[in-house]
Parts: sequence; structure tokens; C-alpha cells
Amino acid sequence: MIKTTSEIRRAFLDYFSNHGHQTVSSSSLVPADDPTLLFTNAGMNQFKDVFLGTDVRQYTRAVSSQRCVRAGGKHNDLENVGYTARHHTFFEMLGNFSFGDYFKLDAIKFAWTFLTEELKLPKEKLLVTVYSEDDEAYNIWANDIGVPEDKIIRISTSDNFWSMGDTGPCGPCSEIFYDHGEHIWGGPPGSPEEDGDRFIEIWNLVFMQYNRSADGKMNPLPKPSIDTGMGLERISAIMQNVHSNYEIDIFQALIKAAATIVGTTDLDDKSLRVIADHIRSCSFLICDGVMPSNEGRGYVLRRIIRRAVRHGYKLGADDIFFYKLVGALCEQMGDAYPELNEQRPVVEKVLRVEEEQFSRTLERGMNILNEALDNLDGKVVPGDVVFKLYDTYGFPADLTNDVAREKGFSIDEEGFEAAMQAQRQRAQKASQFGTDYNDVIKTEHRSDFTGYELDAGDAKVVELFAESASVASLQAGQEGIVILDQSPFYAESGGQVGDTGLLRVANGTFTVQDTVKLGDAIAHKGVANTAIAVNDAVACEIDTARRNAIKLNHSATHLLHAALKEILGEHVNQKGSLVQPERLRFDFSHFEAVTAEQIQQIEDRVNAEIRANHALRTQLMGLEEAKASGAMALFGEKYDEEVRVVSMGPFSIELCGGTHVKQTGDIGSFRIVSEAGIASGVRRIEAITGAEADKYNQRLSATLNRIATSLKTDASGVEERVAGLQEQTRQLEKELSKLKQQMAAQAGSNLLSSAYDINGIKVLVANLQDVEAKSLRGMVDDLKNQMGSGVIMLGVASGEKVSLIAGVTKDLTGQVKAGELVNHVASQVGGKGGGRPDMAQAGGTQPDNLEAALESVKGWLEEKL
Repeated sequence: MIKTTSEIRRAFLDYFSNHGHQTVSSSSLVPADDPTLLFTNAGMNQFKDVFLGTDVRQYTRAVSSQRCVRAGGKHNDLENVGYTARHHTFFEMLGNFSFGDYFKLDAIKFAWTFLTEELKLPKEKLLVTVYSEDDEAYNIWANDIGVPEDKIIRISTSDNFWSMGDTGPCGPCSEIFYDHGEHIWGGPPGSPEEDGDRFIEIWNLVFMQYNRSADGKMNPLPKPSIDTGMGLERISAIMQNVHSNYEIDIFQALIKAAATIVGTTDLDDKSLRVIADHIRSCSFLICDGVMPSNEGRGYVLRRIIRRAVRHGYKLGADDIFFYKLVGALCEQMGDAYPELNEQRPVVEKVLRVEEEQFSRTLERGMNILNEALDNLDGKVVPGDVVFKLYDTYGFPADLTNDVAREKGFSIDEEGFEAAMQAQRQRAQKASQFGTDYNDVIKTEHRSDFTGYELDAGDAKVVELFAESASVASLQAGQEGIVILDQSPFYAESGGQVGDTGLLRVANGTFTVQDTVKLGDAIAHKGVANTAIAVNDAVACEIDTARRNAIKLNHSATHLLHAALKEILGEHVNQKGSLVQPERLRFDFSHFEAVTAEQIQQIEDRVNAEIRANHALRTQLMGLEEAKASGAMALFGEKYDEEVRVVSMGPFSIELCGGTHVKQTGDIGSFRIVSEAGIASGVRRIEAITGAEADKYNQRLSATLNRIATSLKTDASGVEERVAGLQEQTRQLEKELSKLKQQMAAQAGSNLLSSAYDINGIKVLVANLQDVEAKSLRGMVDDLKNQMGSGVIMLGVASGEKVSLIAGVTKDLTGQVKAGELVNHVASQVGGKGGGRPDMAQAGGTQPDNLEAALESVKGWLEEKL
């Protein structure tokens, strides 16, 4: 009997596959080319363009089990996780889809047959809803399926009418509910008790049959379609005869593993539910290339990790624990999602590093929050406290809210948001972005690209633009854009910069300064050197030397990408690139700095593939076929159904539309010139190839020889000679420091003669000259020992800085606090400080005020002593 979660997932996919549906793999949790979504949150996301008609697939029926995350943006279930039976940050959505193929009758029959015959659910336990105006769906359920009329409920609200937005595809829904029984409170959908847990929605069938225009009119779609979704966790709970999703096999295994790791025996603790849920979302997000950071998707991941860690802390975990659950997750879901097993080491390391960082501040932050809660007059945590926890300790507001809610408090969300807004304004920096010509210039023309084989060729002018307006001609000296029917000029795309060159017309030329895409057209931007008009014939000549240099760097980028994956790990994903004639820049996901040894290994690996002189091979094939062949698809990129696959031997196989060398040996040589972090979890490598790499090596060699000459050795002896000089320098610095300390001690002894008496207590106040700030602590300790009992206040000005230190012998700290004394002086020189009652330091930025500030100490002490 089908019962486990894995069996249900497999049965669903097999059932629809056997009924003519193409099985489509789950897409990434990071939506490709869809800025409206933070994360993939429904099975239909990857088919959105198919439903809109802008993407055509080779199939008209599809089935998938889509991994989804709802933990940010519009769909955010984070705060409910652990407190309800069916809220998750991560879940799987089973779905079958029809793109203009079958419609309501077949969709309803498929769903009913799968539930009642494949899963063998009792028909009497099921009831359905339809949109109140959808008589067609009602009649299918009643007449074709035979559902009793008292179990078909008409719903007039938007719950049963789906739309993609204010305009566009939309249509009625039909939902299938399961009755958990009279022993559970709740009523059927549409009743006053519908929020109860007795009747649970398990499947939603969306009938896309209209296109809503801006005026609200519903126009029938020429090809009505089907979009369905059934939560795997919900149907598993029903099949396993449990009420809460957290009682199903996958969650129980994770809960038990978490309990063992943190050392608790109470398997019903809500914190275990939170941890079990969060290990799923965190692990799959990292598998899909998301890294913890302070913005966007990375920040959501960081929030989820920190929430899980806090719940482990609450359960009594005395060491980092969260990453240890990845193994248990792989046991449960690794067969369905092999990438989980493949990237397990990376997922574990990222989670371990993130938890270690947070654990260092968790206890202190929790103490501050608990202290704030203990001292509150009311039941609302002030916004400034929430902000301090976020800004100083990395506590997201929802984590603070989580803790507060457990103790009967709420947070001042408006106050927190006001503090956040003030911080954003302080941190805001001006940004400049290049013009997106597709936003301001539109053309209906299409250009054929001939540049893979040619660097010159004939073409015809089909459209011209001047200052974003379509024009009939351009005059000599006028800047503009030329659209051709075909062109060998490569338009900037995929990180590769656009070509430059000349367009020759009958009486002169047009200088192409850049080439960009305008929809499906290739746009040549530049300056007309003579008049040029629509329908003119032109001869295209690209700057071949520049193009060839770009080719070297683009092909080297592919080799670099493959080398990074081989040496650093399969978690490496491209996060951006720039391919120019002079250099290449490659951004990639990685959670720590690349070591010097690894950089050398990467360089060596790329150069080895260059020397292997692989012939470059390009093929056009279907997207799924390309992925099956091992071709590397760029993370988050959207591809057509037919793609161009670029191969360089067995080492690099990648989807790419750019221009490349004929064989890897053409690259000549490869040299990494820099590696750095540019964001949390994202690194950047800059490199050069060919003649640029040779010039770089020559410059380094010349520099080394000059250094060797100045050190009176040869190039091979430079390292040893520098090491000797460094050791000599360290010894001299130690001797100099010792001399300065001796001089400071002597100066301190001389100062004692200037001490004065206030009510029988020795007081020493001095404005020092030529004393290093780091010597002050030792000087004060020596003076306190010599004085036996007394108060010391010293200051020293160096350039625009002031250094202050106050010392009070322990017998007098009940009368005078060093911190209060040093801050009295610091406040007058533009600074502040702190420390122990017997020793405190401060800084300042107003040296001109130091003398007067020190003179005020006597009066201040007379009030204290």
C-alpha cells in the first residue's frame, strides 16, 4: 500500500506520466528571470511563460514535484512555523499541468481517480468546492464523477477564482477537501467554522479560461489550460493517518534526529518542529546557490538559520548542532533530490560557519532581550530595543518577536521600522546604472547574428534611432543607433561586452562604439561620419583584434568556472561575469576566501587545459537534452527550449551564446591577478589571458629583478633576503619598544614631583609630550605602585588625536570612579571612553582643548573628595 512520503511522490509522478504527461524536474528555489518572486512558491512558477504564451514547450502536458519556499516577501509563513500543524518554510507541491491540451473534465477525472483509486481514499471522506458561477465544473463533479450534491459547495469569493495579476490569465478554481472526522472541530468551506481543522484542503484545480483586460472584461482564452497543486506533506498526513504534517515520516525522522543531537527527550516540543522544518529550507536554498548574507534571499536564509539556532539554544543545546542534521535530511530526501547528497559537505560547512558566527553573540543578545522584557512596564518591546538587537547582535525582528511572543509580549513594529528607515538613510549611497535601452527604445525588427562564423558581411539598414526616436536618416556627426537585418557584431550579453567596428555605406562610414540588444534586434550604437538612411546597404567590419581578445577571455572564463567547481566544490555557481578585451571578471558563490595555494591550483588547472589544445565544439540541442549531457547551466538564468552548448574537451561543457576561440591553445596563457569577497558568500576573481598575461608576467619579472638588485642578491635569493630583513626589523622594533617603555617609566617617576594634595589624597594630572598612547597603561600602573594611594589623570595629544587615561588606586574607587573621571575630561575634547573603576581610557579629536580640560580636573575632584 502506498504510504510513505517518498512512495506518494513517486506514485503521483508515475500516474500522470502514464497518462501522457512529461515529467519535469523541480526548478530551482531561485526563480529564473522573474523579479516578482523572492523564491519559487508554487509548481506553476516555472511554467509561467508557457501559460502567458511567450514560451513554447515540446509537450502540452506536464507533471512535477516542485520544491517551494515561503519565508519572505508576499508569501511568508516563517512566524507560523512550529505553532501550527501545516505551516512550513519549505514544502513540496505536486502538480499536473495542461497547456491548451485537456481542460476541466479530464483535470477533475485525473484528480478524483488518483485520490480514490491510486491512493484509495474513501470517497465519503472527500468534498469539493467550485466557483459559484462555474456551472460547468459543478455539473462535472455531480454528473460525471458522481459526487453527491451536498458535498459540492459553491464559493463566491476569490478563494475559488485564481488570477495571475490584475490583468492577464485567470479562471475559476475547484478545491478538494478531506474530512478528518467529527472528533476534530471545524466546519466545511464557506461555513462560519471553516477555519477549524476538520476539513483540510488537499488539492486545488485551477481552470485558466479567461484573459482579463485592463477594463475588467473577461475574454475567453484561445487555449484554456490547467494548473493544479497538491501539498505533498498534507496528503502524506492523510495517508499516514495523522493530523499534523509534523507527524509524517519525514518530519518524525528529522525531529528524532534533532532531539538526539540537542539532548532532549520531549519529542512534542515545538522547537523541534521549527528545527526540522528549517533544516529543509536552509539545505535546499544552499543547494540552489543561496548563501547567508545581509540582503535579499541571503538575508532570508540567514534569518531561518538563526531562528533554528535560537530554538536549539532554547532546548539546551550547548554546542553548534544545526549542521549535523544535514545527514538525516539526506537519508530522507537524497533519493528524490540527488543534489542534496552531492552538495552535503558544502551545506554542512555553510551552516556550521553561520552557526558559529551567530552563537558567539546569541547568548549576549538573549540576555539583553530578557533583561528588556523583565524591565518593561507594559507588554510591548520598544522599537529601539528591537533595532539594537538587530543592528548589534544580528537578531532579525521576527526572531525577537518569536521570543517575545513566547513570553506574552509583542514588539513595536512601527518603532523598529522607523529606526531601520533612519539607518537606511544614513547608509544610502548614490548608485548609477547603465541605461536599459529596452525600456526607452522599442523596435519590432529582428536581426540575424552571423558573427559565429564571420567578422564581416553585407546587410541592410532596417531602422534608425536618434535620441531614442525612430528616424528616417542620420546626418554626418550625429549620434544614433543602427538596426540591421543581419550582423556579425555581437550584442552585449551573458557578460560579454558588445563589439565595436565600422559600418561602411556608399559615401562614408558609421563608427560602431558599442553593440547591444533591443528585443530581438542587434543595435549598433555610435556616430555617423556621413549620412545614412533606412534601406541603405552597408558592409559590416568588426574590430577583429578586439573581438579576438574577447574570445580568449570568454573561453578562459568557461575553463575557470570548471576549475573552480573541481577545486573548490560543486557548490560554486556563477553569480556574474564581465568579459572584456583586456581582462575577465568572474563572480561566484563560495563561503570563504580562496587560499593562495588554491589560486595556484586553479591557475595550473586552467593552463593545463589550454595546453591540451581542445578543439572547441558547439551544438544546438534541446534544453533537457543539454542538461542530460552534463552541460553546465548558469544559476538563475533562463534559457530557450533550444540552447547552444559549448564544449572544450571533457573538461568544460556549458550553455553559452557568446563567441569563443577555435581551440583552447589559442588562449595562450591564463593568469589570476586578484581574488576578493564582494558580498557575503560571493567571491570575485579577475584574470587575464594571452598577450596581457605575458605582459603581466614580464612586469613581475622586471620588478623582482629590481628588488633583487637593491637587496644585493639575485632573483632566487630575494625571499631569503627579505625574510632576514623582516626578522631584523622585528628585533629592532622590540628593542625600540623596550626603550620607549623605560623612557615612559622614567618620565612617570619625574611626574610624581608635580602631584598635589586634595583633602589628604595625592592627585597627579599631567599633559604629556612625546609619549606613545600605548605606553600610558604601563605608566599609570607604575605611578599607582609608587603613589600607594592616589588619583591619576594623564593626557597626550598626537596630531588631531587625544589619548586619555585615568587611574585610581583600589582604596579610593568608592569615592572616585576612573570611568567617570576620564569621561569628564573626554567630553571636553570631543570624545568618550570607559573601563574599570580603577583604570579607564578615552579618546578625543580636539587637542586644542586638552590643557583646559585637564585643568578642570582639580575642581571636579574637590567636589568628589
